[in-house]
Amino acid sequence: MSSQVVVLGAGYAGAGAVKAFEDEIDDGEAELTWVSEQDYHLVLHEVHRAIREPSVESDIAIPVSEIKEPSTDFVRGRVVDVDPDDQTVTLDDERTVDYDYLLVALGTATAFYGIEGLAEHSLTLKGLDDAREVHSAVKEAAADATREEPAQVLVGGAGLSGIQSCGEIAGYRDDNRAPIDITLVEGLDEVFPGNDPEVQGALRKRLQEADVDILTGDFISKVDEDRVYLGGGEDEEPETLDYDVLLWTGGITGQEEVSEFEVDKDERSNRIFAESDFLTSDDRVFAIGDSALIDQGDDDIAPPTAQAAWQAAEVAGENLARAVRGAPLRTWRHKDKGTVISIGEKAVAHDVQGVPINTFGGPGARALKKAIGARWIKDVAGYKRAMTAWDSL
Repeated sequence: MSSQVVVLGAGYAGAGAVKAFEDEIDDGEAELTWVSEQDYHLVLHEVHRAIREPSVESDIAIPVSEIKEPSTDFVRGRVVDVDPDDQTVTLDDERTVDYDYLLVALGTATAFYGIEGLAEHSLTLKGLDDAREVHSAVKEAAADATREEPAQVLVGGAGLSGIQSCGEIAGYRDDNRAPIDITLVEGLDEVFPGNDPEVQGALRKRLQEADVDILTGDFISKVDEDRVYLGGGEDEEPETLDYDVLLWTGGITGQEEVSEFEVDKDERSNRIFAESDFLTSDDRVFAIGDSALIDQGDDDIAPPTAQAAWQAAEVAGENLARAVRGAPLRTWRHKDKGTVISIGEKAVAHDVQGVPINTFGGPGARALKKAIGARWIKDVAGYKRAMTAWDSL
C-alpha cells in the first residue's frame, strides 16, 4: 500500500510544497491529499490591491484545480486538530484524514497583543474577505464624509502590510476624489521597523507623497468604537485619534486551533517548532511557513515572509518524498533576496540580489514588484495565468 501524505494549507508554503512533492514523487509511491479551508491559493502579498479595486480578486485567487495534479485529492475544510498518535487530522465538521506523513502549513492569524478593544473594533487583512470588508468600509466612510469633515482612516502597524495598505487606500481616494484622511500609526520610531534607514526613508518619502500622515513612537494602548488611544501611563494622559475605519496590520500569531496539536510549539504564539529539515517533535509531522518556527542555527528562526515560505516549500516537498522513500532529509537555510514594497502605483526595492544599487524606486522597482508576483503565479499555475494577472500586480 502506498504512503498517505497530507499537506495542510493553501498559502505559499502549502501550495509550493504540493507542487514540489508532485514533481518529486513517482507514480505509485504515495497518495497526496491537500487540505485547506479555501479552495483557492491567494497571492497574499498582493491582497492589498483588492482594497482599491476588488476586481483584482480573480487574478490573485488561483483555484486549487489549476495548481494540483489530477491525482492529488483535495479536501476543503478547516483543520481543528492533529493527533500524531493516531496519525489523523480532524476537521471542523468532524471528518478525519489519515496520514503517514503530514506537512502543516496553515499560516498565521492577526496578533492583537491584548490591547483593549483592538480585536473588537479593527479590521484586518489576512484574506479576500478582509480586503472586501476594508474596501466597503472605506467606501462607506467616504460616502458619509465631506471635504470639510473627511473620513478618518487609521492604519495600525507600519510593516509591509500597513505600508502597502496605505498606498491602496490612497489610490482609492485619488481614483474617486473621495474625502479621506489617512494616518499610519507605528509604535516604534520609524516605518518598516528594524530595517536599513535608507529604505525607511524612501518609504516614508513615498507615503508622504501619497498624502499619508505618519505617527511613530507611541503604541496603541486602547481602542473604542470611534477612537484610538496612543501611549499614556500613570502620569500621562494618552493622545487620542478619532477614526471612521481602523485597519490593524501590527503583528502575527499562530492559528488558535494549533494549540490543540500534539506537537511541540511555542505556547505563547501557537507556532510549531521545526528543525532545519522541517521535522517537528514527531518524526512524521513536518511544519513550514508562518505556522512554524524553523531553526536556522545560532538561535535564529526563518522570517515569516512570503519569500521564505516560497523558498522553504521546494525543499519541504522534496523532503516529504524523501521521507516516503526512507531517504536522508535535506536541510534548508533562508537566503534573503531583497525586499520590494509597493505604495500604490509606486514601489521601493531594497538590497535586491544581483542589483548594485542598495535602494531604488521608479519604474525599475515597480516592474520588479510585478515580476516577483508573476513569477510565483507562473510557478504554481503556469505562464498563461501569470500573464493574465500582470496588470493587477
